[in-house]
Amino acid sequence: MDERPSERHGASGHGASEYNGEQDPSRILHRLARVEGQVRGLRRMLEEGKDCEQILTQLAAVRSALDGVGAHLIAHHLRECLREEMGPSMDPSAFERAFSLLHRYVNCLR
Repeated sequence: MDERPSERHGASGHGASEYNGEQDPSRILHRLARVEGQVRGLRRMLEEGKDCEQILTQLAAVRSALDGVGAHLIAHHLRECLREEMGPSMDPSAFERAFSLLHRYVNCLR
């Protein structure tokens, strides 16, 4: 199966047609482009023999950025699942409260 990068968005495999107005695929692509830049910077630091502490700091920033992309994709997926189950009666603020709680819990695990 040969997919072009423009047809994929993160680990979820959701294409652009599956995103609605609340989930703009260009936001994910922008975040991933920033991660790419951070990884290139990390590689450059290694090639230039930069200090280990600086490299580890940059590595932590890359991991954090990827975690952010993952959280964004999970939020979208959860929102879509709830919408399918509950239909138009879904209270968007209830989802936001639940996801906020999940996000705080996941951050505590780090």
